[in-house]
Amino acid sequence: MEEIDLKELFLMFWKRKAEIILIIAIFIVIGFIYTSVFTKPMYTSSTTLVLAGTNDEASENQTSITTTDLTLNSKLVSTYSQLVKSNKVVRQVISNLGIDIPEEELRNNISVSSVSDTELIKITVTTDNSKYSADIANETAKVFTSEVGEIYNINNVHVVDEAEESETPSNINHKKDVIMFAAIGLVIAFAYVIVANMLDTTVKTEEDVERLVDLPVLASIPMYDPSEIKKSKRGGRRKR
Repeated sequence: MEEIDLKELFLMFWKRKAEIILIIAIFIVIGFIYTSVFTKPMYTSSTTLVLAGTNDEASENQTSITTTDLTLNSKLVSTYSQLVKSNKVVRQVISNLGIDIPEEELRNNISVSSVSDTELIKITVTTDNSKYSADIANETAKVFTSEVGEIYNINNVHVVDEAEESETPSNINHKKDVIMFAAIGLVIAFAYVIVANMLDTTVKTEEDVERLVDLPVLASIPMYDPSEIKKSKRGGRRKR
């Protein structure tokens, strides 16, 4: 079994360092062009809701939230998360905003998540228009709150943070993309060097000769340049 010489392996990559750098640079440029030209910018806005008091009468008769309220609210979080994307809510949002978008597409653009171990619900909207994302998120929260009051006859949903218009795309991160494409380029560059070295059957060193013929090298003839010998002879004649 042939042993791997780490020094030889290092020299193999070092000799082709220019090609490795070139391949990595090419992939960095490809990554930057891909994210800048071919990736459609998407903008994300979120609004946060909290489940608080259970009803209007309770808010008038008591100033604090009871344990029963907290238990009920925690159970309603999962139900409310599904209600946000219901047909009734989605259709009402489209009607209120007067936007021309299919219901299923809008539903896919809306995501609902509950913050772990809390009574917070986050409504997130992602579209290719930053203003639409914020408007849809806020209107969805408004319509949803109204629907909860009609269905459950309670008023326990309150807006904590309204959605704001985002100035930067949520799906484009040039620094992250450049690092990712550079890593891909590095892997491909290393694979290229290894394959190129395996396909190269030329004899370059004494070790290559010994490996091929399985015999020790007794002597070697140094390479020389005939033009250099002529120059040295001419220089010797001039000195005479």
